[in-house]
Amino acid sequence: MALRDRMFVEDPLIPVFLKGLKDNGLTEALVLSTCDRVEVHCVHDDPVAAEGIVHQGFSGLAEISEQEIHEQLYTLHGDNALRQIFRVAASLESQVVGEPQVLGQVKAAHRVARDAGMVGRGMEGILQAAYSASKRVRTETAIGERPVSIASAAVQVARDIQGDLERSRGILIGDGDMGELVASQLLNAGLGLMTVLHHTPDRATAAARRLSCHAALIENLADEMAQAEVVITAIGKREHSLNSDMVRAAVTRRRRKPVFIIDLALPGDVDPAVSRVDEAFLYDTGDLERIAMEGISYRENAAEEGAQIIEQELSAFSKARSERAAVPVLGRLRSHVETLRNSALAESGGDAEKATHLLVNRLLHDPSVAMREIASGAGGDTELKAVEAAVERLFRLQQKNQHPSSDETEDGD
Repeated sequence: MALRDRMFVEDPLIPVFLKGLKDNGLTEALVLSTCDRVEVHCVHDDPVAAEGIVHQGFSGLAEISEQEIHEQLYTLHGDNALRQIFRVAASLESQVVGEPQVLGQVKAAHRVARDAGMVGRGMEGILQAAYSASKRVRTETAIGERPVSIASAAVQVARDIQGDLERSRGILIGDGDMGELVASQLLNAGLGLMTVLHHTPDRATAAARRLSCHAALIENLADEMAQAEVVITAIGKREHSLNSDMVRAAVTRRRRKPVFIIDLALPGDVDPAVSRVDEAFLYDTGDLERIAMEGISYRENAAEEGAQIIEQELSAFSKARSERAAVPVLGRLRSHVETLRNSALAESGGDAEKATHLLVNRLLHDPSVAMREIASGAGGDTELKAVEAAVERLFRLQQKNQHPSSDETEDGD
């Protein structure tokens, strides 16, 4: 982690870093620098040369010796490198599997690299395929469905109890870090209104400012609770700030509408007897942690399905890329055959049988000469057998049905 922190590339420096790679001969690359990883993804004909350029880039940026980098750097080539960017984009390589932010981080790195002129057809095709694979993982598995943190677990339970959070109000009693984190998550999830209360008014005001919400006096707690669908407590004064009588009175004023109470304090702020109040749903950090752990286990199972999808997408991408690579030579072959056809037609004087005879001989002449040269060369039988297998596959020949014709015997004179 210490080395990774030193190698972390701040957003304003990424274009500078990319320019250094480009100046040294790497023309397609992106830098993915986050709290979890520092990676350079690039397209280059020579993996060893590309690795050396990346080493130089980090050495120049962070004043880290190449030896120090080499000891902890992993380098992936070919399909393994493709698999890495596919899995990263699909959030299968994250500390929290399924987190949605990582795809946004990859797309942001893509934009920066494109603006720096470091994204060509190769890199663009790879990234678009990675996005497609990520979408399949997200839509065909449950990898992002369960909460994996206390805050996200609180949001899920709030929705389960109250339904549409836009119509719900919440109060935060206290200003602890965890309390503000959960309050912030609820607001981000659409909670309609949040009010902060504290025994010290200035602290309530400061917390409300950080959360961009309202503040109220602690003396108004009873009135605020009567209007709140979600109550968060984070005081931790070693005494109960809420007891069953207070909660029962609030529920009565709410006409028996449910209230979700989140006790984040250690020791707890809420008397355990509150859990026996009808329509009061009390959850402490232990309850939320269990939900989060269940979510992590659930996502890990979904990640296995996601990994299978990644392999399918990787196979499809590699196959399509290989097929595209064959297009130029197929084009040259077609052009060559067309030239031979035109020559045979012109020489035959309109005689179709003569034209086809000439075309067959000319089509087979060069391959026949080449195979004889291969047979007499250093590779001998081994290389010849490989070529024969390729010919049989290309022309879908059945070896058991091969019988030399008069044309084949005549060819190659």
